[in-house]
Amino acid sequence: MTGSTLDQAGRTGAEAPPSVEVAERVAAAVSALPGVAGLATGCLPPVAGLQVGVPMSGVSVWDDAVEIGVVARFGRPLEELADDVRAVARPLAGDRRVDVLIADIADIVEDDETDADDATG
Repeated sequence: MTGSTLDQAGRTGAEAPPSVEVAERVAAAVSALPGVAGLATGCLPPVAGLQVGVPMSGVSVWDDAVEIGVVARFGRPLEELADDVRAVARPLAGDRRVDVLIADIADIVEDDETDADDATG
């Protein structure tokens, strides 16, 4: 069975990969976006995926949906950020709907801005 995968029900073929794998891929892709400061559990029910070891916060994979909780970096319009998150997650989500929760906004000052302030101050 070269090139085929097993899903959670033990089926082979091109179905969506198991939910832990999807959650890991989505988490990595979303975390790499410049407007995302991190993943977040949000509000109840928590957005958290199951994996062996440390629970993965920020991504839940369900039969019909992938839920993603993010902490946004300050300065980017939230609607655009949510669109960016959906755009990187959709190809990884299979046929599942992608829901985005922006749980918080981080007021992160970039190093370049801090260095400029130090030079003028």
